[in-house]
Amino acid sequence: MNVENKTIIISGASRGIGRATAMLLAQHGANVIVTARNADDLNELATEAIQGSVRGKIVAVSGDVANEDDMNAVVKMAKDQFNRIDVVINNAGYGVFKPVEEISVEEWDKLMATNVKGTFLLTKAALPILKAQGSGHIVVVASDVAKRTFAGGSLYTASKYAQEAFMGALRKEVRPFGIKVTGVYSGLVDSYFHEKGHGHETSKHYLQVGDMAESMLFLVSRPAHVVIDEFMIHPLEQEY
Repeated sequence: MNVENKTIIISGASRGIGRATAMLLAQHGANVIVTARNADDLNELATEAIQGSVRGKIVAVSGDVANEDDMNAVVKMAKDQFNRIDVVINNAGYGVFKPVEEISVEEWDKLMATNVKGTFLLTKAALPILKAQGSGHIVVVASDVAKRTFAGGSLYTASKYAQEAFMGALRKEVRPFGIKVTGVYSGLVDSYFHEKGHGHETSKHYLQVGDMAESMLFLVSRPAHVVIDEFMIHPLEQEY
């Protein structure tokens, strides 16, 4: 589980899976650049890391994953501060669950901008550095609904299928440069993602954000010659 001195970028890191992952990786000695739109939450995370005397560092850079300039700035900060980038974790995302005729054009555009365009922009910004290094690891936190559909999930599942296709093509492009691509396909997680919020009684047997963070640590700490292309994880109570 060695991530000592690795430089890791995490989007959507202000809470939930992203926040838990950032803290765990920093505790194991990684230098983590966290980004999200909520600057206050990011700064609170960075302060918590300092007060907890973690082995690594957490650097907060607020920004919108759907904004190209913001993502370029995040990558530049990582490069300027630590002189390299080892891992990019595309974690930012959210869901809208409605029958098709009730989804507005604005809802469609905003969700696709975050879930799909955001993955593209952060990855694109980091790729020249990873290619020049001849190494790197791109992780996309998708969902098990990148593999299945359900009623009321047309918009969300479309975004996750798009991430799946993006990863598939990207994987073929970058492997010759020594760059790994991993898709993470999780089932139900007790996080802020769900309408009832984190910690609700109905979610007590879901995966916890700590479970997801430990999974991320495992994935990004494999030896250089090992890549886990796809990682599917569910709570035992969820039928698959």
